[in-house]
Amino acid sequence: MKNHPVAISGAGCLCAAGMTLDESFSAMLRGERNPKPPVAFYSSHTEKFPVFEIRAPLPVPGNDVELLRTTRLLFCAVEEALADAGLEPEELGELRVGVCVGTTVGSAMNNEDFYRSFRACAEPAMTAIERYLRSNPAAALVRRYRLDGPCQTVVNACSSGTDAIGLGAAWIRSGLCDIALVGGADELCRTTYNGFASLMIADPEPCKPFSSRRKGLNLGEGAGIMILESDTFLKKRDKRARGYLLGYGSAVDAYHLTAPHPEGEGLQRALAECLATGGITAEKVAFINSHGTGTPDNDRTESRVLGKLFPATPFVATKCFTGHTLGAAGAIEAVLTLASLEHQLLPGNVGLGIPDSGLPVHPVADNLAIHGSVALSESLAFGGNNSALLLGLEVG
Repeated sequence: MKNHPVAISGAGCLCAAGMTLDESFSAMLRGERNPKPPVAFYSSHTEKFPVFEIRAPLPVPGNDVELLRTTRLLFCAVEEALADAGLEPEELGELRVGVCVGTTVGSAMNNEDFYRSFRACAEPAMTAIERYLRSNPAAALVRRYRLDGPCQTVVNACSSGTDAIGLGAAWIRSGLCDIALVGGADELCRTTYNGFASLMIADPEPCKPFSSRRKGLNLGEGAGIMILESDTFLKKRDKRARGYLLGYGSAVDAYHLTAPHPEGEGLQRALAECLATGGITAEKVAFINSHGTGTPDNDRTESRVLGKLFPATPFVATKCFTGHTLGAAGAIEAVLTLASLEHQLLPGNVGLGIPDSGLPVHPVADNLAIHGSVALSESLAFGGNNSALLLGLEVG
């Protein structure tokens, strides 16, 4: 069943590619990236895996020094998106505003001193836990802007940001709120860094999605936010939509804890639902922003699905510029997909080199002019979840 399109009135993004959406997209078009070993934490791994770390200082929202890094990243993207939408933060408390934010790390894994003390049967101060609870991403936004609409933090592994956008759009359609702040945020963390290294899916060099030389992913951090609005409220504000969320689909493989189904059965169902709810056929999709982690299994599965469903549709893996930002990935990629539609330009897949000849389709190697108003952004997650968003410049 086709869903009613939901207007996107503003967007914001920060990642290692840039501190704003424009900075990030411009750097991608220039093919710039510079992953390096992390400086925010230490790891005893002999191999120093590169990461896409944000080195610039982050502002402290409302001088709340207790807010942890994930939430500070989130606020940067939210403030950019609100300014883009022409909304004053001070007026949000008087409106029907919902908040739906995806994350995975969410500052939860950066209290090692507390956990060590607790495991040693000591009685550590609860300051670290109180700070963690205060930094719940969605709740922090509600508190900061004094909102009273629906509030949800989505923790669904690497599809969290995508799912948060899809859920927020459902709130708008059902009339629960007039405005929804939706997206995702995540920070780099020693636990996830060591975890992916232990899984042996971290690349010791800059990641190379879909390349014959790919060895795995590089982690990253950042946030991506969209401002969704009802038609009525957008018209009342005399504001023009920047784009539209046309469709959303989600399906589970139920195949393996960390690996996708080899034939991408869940991804195929998620894409089919996404197209159906958007009322769009596959032939009308101008391009696809793939999950594209650079791991052997993910890229193989995605290539098979895209080769089957979209054999002639160009695609890219923007993680080659941002790293894998985990719970923020789907949101950052959705925002970058919208930027590509607006510019009618798809960034090249930097680092591709020699494509894997065993894959049926490959991403674009160089910047490519596109012609169309509709694009897909897809996410694959641990636990077998698959989610996709259909974005458009027009109602359709």
